[in-house]
Amino acid sequence: MRKTDCQRLLRRGSWFIALAWMSVVQSADGDVSVAYRTDSPLLRFAVGKLDKALREIDEEVAYHDLTNCPKRPDVLILSDESEAELLPFAGKKTSMSRSVRPEGFQLLRLRTKRGRMLCIQAKDESGAMYGVLDLAEQVRIRGGLDNVQEKVSNPRFPFRAIKFNLPWSPYRSSAATEMHLDTCRDLNFWRRFLDMMTENRFNVLSLWNLHPFPFMIRPENFPEACPFSVEDMEEWRLFWRSLFRMAKNRGIETYIVNWNIVVSPQFASAYGMKERNDTSELVRRYTRECVTQVINEYEDLTGLGVTLADWMRGMTPKEREDWIEETFVAGMKRANRPVKFIHRSVLAGSPIEMRRVIDNANLPDPVWVEVKFNWSHGHSTPRLAITHDYPTGEIDERFWKPKPTNYKIAWMIRNEDFFILRWGEPDFIRQHIAINGRDYVGGYFVGSEGYIPAKDYSHVLHKHQTWDYAFEKQWLFYRLWGRLLYDPEAPNIVFEAAFERRYGKGVGKTMLRAYTLASRMPLRLASFHAATWDFTLYSEGFLAAARSRGISDGVSPFISIDELIHHETLDPTFISIPDYVKGVSANEKMAEGSVTPLQIAADSERDGRTVLSLIESLRTQARVHPGAFECELDDLETWANLSLYCADKLRAGVALQTFRHTGLLSEKEKAVSLLEQAEVHWENVVSATKSHYREVPYVGGGTFSWQKYGEQVKRDIEIARQVTQTEKP
Repeated sequence: MRKTDCQRLLRRGSWFIALAWMSVVQSADGDVSVAYRTDSPLLRFAVGKLDKALREIDEEVAYHDLTNCPKRPDVLILSDESEAELLPFAGKKTSMSRSVRPEGFQLLRLRTKRGRMLCIQAKDESGAMYGVLDLAEQVRIRGGLDNVQEKVSNPRFPFRAIKFNLPWSPYRSSAATEMHLDTCRDLNFWRRFLDMMTENRFNVLSLWNLHPFPFMIRPENFPEACPFSVEDMEEWRLFWRSLFRMAKNRGIETYIVNWNIVVSPQFASAYGMKERNDTSELVRRYTRECVTQVINEYEDLTGLGVTLADWMRGMTPKEREDWIEETFVAGMKRANRPVKFIHRSVLAGSPIEMRRVIDNANLPDPVWVEVKFNWSHGHSTPRLAITHDYPTGEIDERFWKPKPTNYKIAWMIRNEDFFILRWGEPDFIRQHIAINGRDYVGGYFVGSEGYIPAKDYSHVLHKHQTWDYAFEKQWLFYRLWGRLLYDPEAPNIVFEAAFERRYGKGVGKTMLRAYTLASRMPLRLASFHAATWDFTLYSEGFLAAARSRGISDGVSPFISIDELIHHETLDPTFISIPDYVKGVSANEKMAEGSVTPLQIAADSERDGRTVLSLIESLRTQARVHPGAFECELDDLETWANLSLYCADKLRAGVALQTFRHTGLLSEKEKAVSLLEQAEVHWENVVSATKSHYREVPYVGGGTFSWQKYGEQVKRDIEIARQVTQTEKP
């Protein structure tokens, strides 16, 4: 019973019961007592979330250190098995399950002489922190401590990383990058971002740019490489130290990742060197010394990473690996403490050479070898179809066969496909992990190359805007990836409850189902329309700014009807439009398990129409739900109409190709009719987005809005009207 219950009894006239209970409340130090190691920043963070959850249900909470706690707290948090020995009321009853692993936890109920006690046990502070966060979540879902369920939970992967490209010395310089400079120097932004990571169980922040060192240190033997004044350099040092410490205090490892043979413009000018791809001994020495100095100056930095390719052109696989060995590995070895290492596999060319360098390094911790899953478009098929280890995209299993003993593969799930619309498909993530979570895999990266989730530059000022930063608008993306990488068995109720906490009771199940169906649109397009590097596909915009594995009409980045037809598929089970039409015309039986363009279209239409139906029921409740609820529905409506657009365009492609193959005029007429229907769907996309999304800089060049490509949608109709049977695109 809480104080509010006492007040309710007083109002009803139950004086005797109320006064008796109030005497108990007043004699206790809060309704709920929690004991934990108060000197732990990780536990203080998590207990703060528990405190908020308990106070939301009117519980008063008292906190005690393990060394000075009451005889029996209501919640006991142990981050080490030895801590139970300090507590006379715990004893052997707190014996931890042997199945609890690092970063895992056990939540159980203990019977004591004075009643029951909830106990969270872990082998480390990170595990205990996640246990407390889980308890806070259960309190919200189940309405209090009484119904909390016992559980043992362990991370599926030890490496759960976000790829975050920095706007200074960026890999891709553009207006879409430069606008984030101030936001990404703001520690308040990072505090919120790190909080989000921790709540979602991400444990690695990897920070990427071309050449990070001059922003972190003034190289002792190459001071000209640093462009900053003494005062500016101190501000940078304070920024990095604060960021790394904030991350450490939340159980998050930090890595700085760069693009190999790059120096600062100031270094190049001072020493007469090239900024990129300069393999001289001076550049090697400079890089090696920078690595050592960064490690020594930033004690909370977890590790470093380096990529191959890009500015190692003209070098053999051995020469590339030799450069890494002589610079990064040698610099790490000379530092005054060990650090962890990320070795990207991009265009490595030889797993044998990579293994040689990792073997010779003999580092105390396993190396993380990053492999780009389906190149730059990981949000596609969950089947591994291509990597970026070779220019052709071929898969070289020698990276993991034989199974490595001193490194683990970390799949890079790049997102170059949706920057504006919210996205969330939990079943895709679960399936991805089930298929690809092999014994040689240590985890995943999730993130983009050109898109930075800092300043929200796409949304206009609007009364329904409740977020400050882009990642906060895209909360579901991070919630799903982080939580499911930690525990793929996390039930949907976890995500449904997150919707209800934001928008009120009764919407969670419907919203999650709508997102699950709507978010399949970009996955289907990227699985059907094979893409490689970043600008070869932008799914939410139906753009392919650069050519990849198909024709390019050179008119615009928009994927025209002919470009859709004459393009390879990524998923090996998907059949391209020409192959499908050819097979049907020849009465060939489709291979078992294959997926035709018309099947993709049918699935896409079914999902789109279901989402529109779900939205219709949700819009009737929009007035009673606060904040960004209406904005989320607009995003769902956009995805739904993109699904319908994709469905009719695929059908039109089949009809148009059939006309070219057979000469049947009815197929040409069908194609025109379907493209006219597709235009209506595109107009609905424009209608759903133009009131609250502005035309934005596109990382692939120029600007983007759905409205901008309306004429290209009309052009498809004219292509179909004017095509002749003998015409070749």
